[in-house]
Amino acid sequence: MPDHLPPMTALDGRGVRLAARAGRLAGHTSSLAPGFVQGNLAILPAALAGDFLRFCQLNPKPCPVLGISEPGSPRLPELGHDLDLRTDLPRYRIWRQGVLVEEPTSIGHVWRDDLVAFVLGCSFTFEHALMEDGIRLRHVEQGRNVAMWRTSIACAPAGSFAGPMVVSMRPLAPADAIRAIQITTRFPGVHGAPVHLGHPHLIGIDDLSRPDYGDAVEVGDDEIPVFWACGVTPQAVIAAAKPDFAITHAPGAMLVTDLRNSSLAVL
Repeated sequence: MPDHLPPMTALDGRGVRLAARAGRLAGHTSSLAPGFVQGNLAILPAALAGDFLRFCQLNPKPCPVLGISEPGSPRLPELGHDLDLRTDLPRYRIWRQGVLVEEPTSIGHVWRDDLVAFVLGCSFTFEHALMEDGIRLRHVEQGRNVAMWRTSIACAPAGSFAGPMVVSMRPLAPADAIRAIQITTRFPGVHGAPVHLGHPHLIGIDDLSRPDYGDAVEVGDDEIPVFWACGVTPQAVIAAAKPDFAITHAPGAMLVTDLRNSSLAVL
């Protein structure tokens, strides 16, 4: 990296977006731009946007809406200055008939005038609040993406959109788990309180060492797995609904906005 470029951990929201745009960042965004809101991305043809919005409204835990673009526009000025949804995420996923066909670092080559983008809240946002309170997050300390699984929890359907809820997991000591519930309850716009604690088999997770997305982390003997609803849920739903065309972020590779985390706190 040239000497004049700051380290990734020193960047603000716009700095992370510009790094992705310039091709300097292609991995996960966990722990980047502390204090700035991060978002999941789902982009669909306008003909499906109404049903997808209803899906989000019916499933606010995994799909809390932070912003919706105008058809054909890659801009969301309320989320960031000079924000360009075609270039400003580290990595994307392109889906055709529910099948993942490409994971590019920009999507200008497939952008269309009928596309509507949805930015959904991300748990990376509340991680900063947890760490500020002294709660240690193993995947952050190890430089890994958070672990995520498809569950047996069914989302409420809307039109063609239906499927399982995806969750992210963080292993915590019981006392930290209690505090994490209190802290994350303040952030309903980024998934809020956990949806499940302990006993992963009760939500259809058989093996914590094999996440469906992200990186596995060890759960210590004195810890319990704590599960939050996750904005990767639309990807599981897109795979089930099989729309002709869709774009999402790659799991963990988020849109980092100019919003401050504190702007989403309700208490």
